[in-house]
Order: sequence, then structure tokens, then C-alpha cells
Amino acid sequence: METPGSQSSLHRANLERVVRAVRLAGSLTQAEIARTTGLSAATVSNIVRELKDGGTVEVTPTSAGGRRARSVSLSGDAGIVIGVDFGHTHLRVAVGNLAHQVLAEESEPLDVDASSTQGFDRAEQLVNRLIEATGVDRSKVAGVGLGVPGPIDVESGTLGSTAILPGWSGTRPAEELRGRLGVPVHVDNDANLGALGEMVWGSGRGVRDLAYIKVASGVGAGLVISGKIYRGPGGTAGEIGHITLDESGPVCRCGNRGCLETFTAARYVLPLLQPSHGTDLTMEGVVRMARDGDPGCRRVVADVGRHIGSGVANLCNLLNPSRVVLGGDLAEAGELVLGPIRESVGRYAIPSAARQLSVLPGALGGRAEVLGALALALSEMGDSTLLDGTATGSLAASTPAFT
Repeated sequence: METPGSQSSLHRANLERVVRAVRLAGSLTQAEIARTTGLSAATVSNIVRELKDGGTVEVTPTSAGGRRARSVSLSGDAGIVIGVDFGHTHLRVAVGNLAHQVLAEESEPLDVDASSTQGFDRAEQLVNRLIEATGVDRSKVAGVGLGVPGPIDVESGTLGSTAILPGWSGTRPAEELRGRLGVPVHVDNDANLGALGEMVWGSGRGVRDLAYIKVASGVGAGLVISGKIYRGPGGTAGEIGHITLDESGPVCRCGNRGCLETFTAARYVLPLLQPSHGTDLTMEGVVRMARDGDPGCRRVVADVGRHIGSGVANLCNLLNPSRVVLGGDLAEAGELVLGPIRESVGRYAIPSAARQLSVLPGALGGRAEVLGALALALSEMGDSTLLDGTATGSLAASTPAFT
């Protein structure tokens, strides 16, 4: 039996520190592990050797700073995690291993607003199909990350705003999916997961303070402060779409007037172009035509960028992030939208905050949220069971099969 402060308990704690560092990063050199954990190089070397002999990690040759090094990652068969992303018009699911490798991924159209039951039915089926496609034993499922397009109450796990997803009113998405799959499920809103995805795999790598702005049917921000997602006590931090730009402006679905969302979200922007471009417009199509030189689309995209920049300037003045990452279809417009965002930031933000800020397009496109869901599942799983050679959760034979 291990006692606190004993050599065995200290060794166990060091093992878990190393496993956690590798699990969150995907792969690290031994020198990076030492810097991340604060352990000595000799201790890290001994622990990595022990973990490798036990089959918990894999070690491969690499280079760092022009010198030979060894890259450490969790074993590819140590377990798998699942990411589920509900957008307003789509469902996307990905299966990844603990070495941060995506094994399978699929997206399909879905009217998420219509019915939560239908959404969970489709998610269950797609998760089942992708697990079978990978050929991985279901007992290896360690957890699920789940993204929904609305605020989640931190304490109850209930979806917050009925105005955003009326068909999901009162639901507890994590509890619902956990009951269907029989494994731990961790839920967050899509903007937070987009921020997490870009921070782990995309344009936010290496940055500890950033904002991920997603513009789609609504507008939200995922906030990263000191390397961690900031949700606020009620889970509603980052609702940048409801910053007031014009007190006499259009009525927003939240009940206020002139919110940022009413000047930037697709449902408000697309009607501006319908008289000249027809009714079958999508934001993706508008961005494509803007890049091809269409003057009307270019004007609308630039106007949207300036409005977003006003909201970003408020974030700069309040939180002073070092980077803003723009996600969603709008990010594909590149400098057509990023330039106006920077212009507004320069005009409305405190000069010192504006000078420190970089504004970049997301590197992951529409995959940011589902990869963020994978990252959420990876961050929430425990390390002790990995050292014991089992996954955190299991879909054992006694668990009802997926349908």
C-alpha cells in the first residue's frame, strides 16, 4: 500500500505527470517533457524507459533544433476517444487515438434545431459506424467530447438558451449521450471547442491567451486564458455575438437590439444580397464569390469584418489576448475579412492591446470543433488507468450495443 510522501507514491505521481504531459500534447521530446513537468532529464529518461517497456508509450527518433532527439507519444493501441460536433446544419464525428491521430471522421447534414432526439439517434448511429470502421475494440473507448451550438450551464449540464436551440430546451446533452454509449461524455459549446481545437492542432498552437471567433448562424467566441478555456461561472463567457453595436438596430433573437450578431451572422447578412444574387445563397457561396471579385459580396464581407473587429476590440480592451483566430466559413475569405477586422481593432482598441494582437484565419476549417471535442475528451480522461493498462471507460459486452 502506497503512503503519501513515500518513494512509491512519488514515483507514481511522476509517472502520471509524464503521461499527462504527453497525452495533452500528443507527442513531446524528452527535453520538452522535462520542461513541461519540471522533472530532471535523468528522471524523465528513466520514466520514459519504464513506460515504453510497459507498452504505455512509443518512442521514435526525431530532431529538435537540428539535434537528434526522441519523440514520445502514447501507444496507438492504449485507447481511443470520440469527438461529436453538432452544428445547426450538420453532425460531424471523429475517432482518434491517444497519440492525437484521427482514425476515422465523417460528416452528414442534419437540422439540429428540429429535434434533440433525432440528433442523438443520428450521433449514436454514426459513432457506432465509425468505431466499426476503425476495427478498434469498443473496450478501448476512453471517453467522448461533445460540442453543441449553445451555452451549457456549468453546474447542471443543461443547455442554456432556448432561443438558440428551441428543440433542445431542458436537455442535458452529456447525460443523454452517456446513457446511450455507456462511456464518460464531456460537453461544451462549439466556440469553446473550436478554440481548443485550434490551440492543440491549428492556428493557436503555442499561444496561451487567445480568442476563437466563430461566425455562422450565430456568433460566439471561445476564450483561452493562461492556456485554459474560460467558461465563466455560468458557462456563458464568450457570447460576443450579443455585444450591442446599435441600440436602435435590428431586434436580435436574444431580445435586445443591434447585437453584433444582427450585423454579422448568416441569417441577417444573406438577405442583403438576395435581391441581386437570388435566394439560394449560403455564406460559403458569398465568400467564394467575394474571392472571385463580385463587388456586392466583397462589400458585405468587408462590412461583416469591420463589425467583427468592433467586437474584437472590446475583447482586446477587456482581456488583452495575444491572438484572435477566425473560424467558420467566413475565415475562407482571407484578407477580404481579416483586413477590415484589423482596421476596426486599430481604430477602437487600446493601442497597446492592438499592437500585441495578431488576427489569423483558423487552420482547421470546419473540423475545428470536432477536433476540439477530441481534445476535450483527451484532457478530461484520467492517467492512472492508462498506467494500469486499461481505458478509462469501456463499452463492455454487457453494455447495450449501439443501434
